[in-house]
This record gives sequence, C-alpha cells and structure tokens, in this order.
Amino acid sequence: MGVSRRTFLASALAAGALGPTALRTASASPLASGPGDVVGKITVGYQGWYACIGDGAPINTWWHWSQNGGQQPSPTNNNNIKAWPDMREFSKGYQTGYSNLNNGNPATLFSSYDQQTVDTHFAWMSSYGCDTAALQRFNPNGSEGPTRDAVTAKVRSAAESHGVKFYIMYDVTGWTNMQSEIKADWTNKMRAYTASSMYAKQNGKPVVGIWGFGFSDGNHPWDAGTCLDVINWFKGQGCYVMGGVPREWRVGGAGTRTGFIDTYHAFNMISPWMVGAISNAAGSDNVYTTINVGDQADCNSHGIDYQPCVLPGDVSGRQRAHGDFMWRQFYNMVRVGAQGIYISMFDEFTEGNQIAKTAPDSSWVPAGSGLLGLDEDGTWCSSDYYLRLTADGGRMLKKQIALTATRPTSPS
Repeated sequence: MGVSRRTFLASALAAGALGPTALRTASASPLASGPGDVVGKITVGYQGWYACIGDGAPINTWWHWSQNGGQQPSPTNNNNIKAWPDMREFSKGYQTGYSNLNNGNPATLFSSYDQQTVDTHFAWMSSYGCDTAALQRFNPNGSEGPTRDAVTAKVRSAAESHGVKFYIMYDVTGWTNMQSEIKADWTNKMRAYTASSMYAKQNGKPVVGIWGFGFSDGNHPWDAGTCLDVINWFKGQGCYVMGGVPREWRVGGAGTRTGFIDTYHAFNMISPWMVGAISNAAGSDNVYTTINVGDQADCNSHGIDYQPCVLPGDVSGRQRAHGDFMWRQFYNMVRVGAQGIYISMFDEFTEGNQIAKTAPDSSWVPAGSGLLGLDEDGTWCSSDYYLRLTADGGRMLKKQIALTATRPTSPS
C-alpha cells in the first residue's frame, strides 16, 4: 500500500510566547489570481480510499480501515482508525470485528466504493460550504489502481449531483516511475474528467494538484529538475498547477530538499503541508509569524496564489480543543491574506484529522475500543461540528463575516 503523506510528520515548531508586534499581518498585495474554483474558496482534501470486503471493489480488502486488510478491523487489527465515523446517514455499512457501539448499534464502517457513501460526503460538502474537493490520486499502476479509477468516476457523479467542484490531486509519495507515468495517467485517463461541468477551473484552466515535490524523505526522491519538468508539462497541457509542498519550502529546513526554490516558484498555487507541524493554537501563531507571513509576501512577489492548510487536529491526540485549534488557524490564514484555504482533510479517519461527521461522544464508538469521541476534552460537540466550523471559516475567508479571533461556531 505504501507510505502516504499522512505518515510524513514534519518537525514540530516550538511555540514560544508571542508579543503584540509578532502577530503582524502581511502587507496587502494584489492577488495573483481573481476568484475562481480554488482562489477565494475552501478546498477539502478527499481521500476516497476506504473499502470493505464484500463491497464489490476490485481491491477486495478492508482498504485503509485495518492493518491487515484481509481481516475485519478489530481491537487486535487496528493501527489505522483514530476516530469513528458517524454512520447514521449511510444506507449501507459493513460489519467489523469490533463490539457494538456503546449505545448498542452495530460497529459498521462505510466503503468509498459505494456511490451512496460518496454522494453522502458530497452532500455534506454542499451543505457546509466546502466549495471544492481535491481527490487524492496515488500511483494508480498497482493493485489499488482499478479501485481508485472507479472511485474517481463516483466522485465525478457526486460532484455533478451536489454542485461541488472537484479536481485531481496527485500524491506522488512512493511513486518510483512518477515522471513518465503521471503524464501518461493524465493523458490516458484523468484529463477526460476536465469535461465535467464541475471540474474545478482557475483562471479558465483545469486545476491539477501535485503533492510531494521537494520533501526530503526517501519516498520523495526526485531532484528539482525532474519535478520542474512535470510542473511545466502540466502547465503546457493548459493546466493551473497547485503544489502541496513542505512547510519549510521557502525558509529551508529538515523537511525540504535544497535547491528547489525555482521549482516551487513554478507552481501557480503553493500549499504548505501542516499536519504534524502544529497541534495547538500557540503553534499556529508561531507558524503564522515565522512561516506564513513570509510565505504570503514571497507568493505575492512572484504572482503565486497561496493556499495554506487548516486542520481540525487529531482526535486521538486530543488536539482539537473543541474547535479552538482549528478556528485559530482560520483566523491566522485569513489575516495573512491567503488566496484560498486547504482543509486537511475531509475523510481522514486513518489519521484522525477528518472534518466529516464523527462520533460525538463515547456512546457512538465501539465498546472497549479505546477510541475517543469529539467530546474528548469534556466539551460535547455535535457530529457535524467541524463541518459547521469549516462553513464559518469559509465565510470569514470570503469576507461574509468579519475577521475575528473569537470562534463564532458553537460546538452544539
């Protein structure tokens, strides 16, 4: 299955005390691009990578739900679930090896291979102000490929049914023959999706995301020239290219390779990855001061759109602080002048950073599982709370509500 970017944890920044002059706002500059399907919008990363034995998916495993995909996820076969989804709106669920939920309901999980699952997710996106979904596409040439291809078609259908934009976002993690194969995949398969009325466009061009250029670990081994070739190839195909890059892309550091600045500047949009880099509001403030302000100024000066990440926090790590952590990020990214915001992620139950509807409290998790509900810090949060928080963050980005450090969204 390979190691995804979800397991690539950037070095945490020390969150020092911040004086009033430290929390400054980047100087105003004209936007590189006007509003479109990613500029001025909330984009959510969409994995669509969950399957269950019996769902008909070609992969025929408990894909991403359990450590051993040939067996049901259970307390002894679970390194993959850090939060439990709220299953009440899914018409179909698949029985796991967990005990019933603490309220007596069966411990079932959804499959992304079911059209109804994807429709439910996109209906939520539509209802809660998620403008655009970035469908993650890893190396499609192995055993996962046929299932990923099928899910892509289901995403298109759901996007068209619910009025949500979508685009293909390649995650190149672990993709050995990436330089040639990513071009072939776009030409032979993915480019056809740009014909959809709901395929995201920016500046009149179809959006393509590439996540993973410049990271310094062994799963992202390409040199700057190879990555630049791929970016320029997509631009030559008439695409607007968004890049998911290391947090330290501009300042340098352990997370990024050296000699990549010209490659980063070739992207139309830059989105630094923040999962693993911050875990509380003070950390967000520190990154705002030491990273985001300079990033925004650099992007402004190079005509690049800036789309920083906002994450809700890992439920299992007790990071969420009933929404205060996520709201502080919204506040910081709007006041820095970001051209868009990327939510990491919509359906990432494997990492616990999902905004999709989640077990609100212990009654909605399997008995004896040790999993936490959204009330892990003692404040009860509705299962849709982080969707509602995202909706308000989007309104602040779009200036429909005033910039405010005070979270306007009630957990319940």
